[in-house]
Amino acid sequence: MTTFSAQLPTAWVALVPLAAYFLWLAWAHVRRRPLAVSGAFDAAVLAAAVSGLAIVGPLALVMPVTGGSPWSWPVVAVLCVLAVAICVLVSRPRLVVYNITVEQLRPLVAEVVAALDPQARWAGESAALPGRGFQVHVEGNGPLRTVSLVNVGERSSPEGWGEFTRRLRGGLRGLRVRRSPWAAVFAGLGVAVVGAAVVSTFLPGGRRLSDGVPPPAAQPVPAAAPVPFPQSPSVPGASHAPARRPVST
Repeated sequence: MTTFSAQLPTAWVALVPLAAYFLWLAWAHVRRRPLAVSGAFDAAVLAAAVSGLAIVGPLALVMPVTGGSPWSWPVVAVLCVLAVAICVLVSRPRLVVYNITVEQLRPLVAEVVAALDPQARWAGESAALPGRGFQVHVEGNGPLRTVSLVNVGERSSPEGWGEFTRRLRGGLRGLRVRRSPWAAVFAGLGVAVVGAAVVSTFLPGGRRLSDGVPPPAAQPVPAAAPVPFPQSPSVPGASHAPARRPVST
């Protein structure tokens, strides 16, 4: 394998994307304004974070089957992207907001819902907008200060949902929140993962991705015992001296 990624140490390929994801979460929680991203973007970032672990794990076991073809990694990468795309397409549309609580976000959601459809009806944490053709549900993630707004309508209007997310993003720009204590936790995890990758690089016996799976150790073959030369059976009373020829006179 001659690609650039194959020349990198295995620990860097596996851990650096995960460390970058933790640092991105730390940046999202240290901001004084909430960060809103689409569900598709959130799923893509998470898939990129675990892609390194997949490359050095199950995907590396499949590589010997391909016979070392130069198209092996591009084909596997395309298959992984298609799998993530299918998961995003079959999931419900959502908007993920980082560094905010449900109590802080719900008044803004109620304001946007009322502006979009005066006939909107609330039931718990869900709001139905019959004039816009969609329903939205507010899902909190406990103490992690992350809220998801999920489109739960069976026959949802893409135009109505798009207008809702656009207005909500505009309202979040003017909302000020305190920095989340989870920022330090995620930053520490990211630095720890990078440190683990650096330390594993200088350990003896470090492997690279191009090394593949090491072959099993060869078992020593026991030496064959010497085969005795066959001897003729001995007759009792017979002499083993060579026969003498008669001397002619």
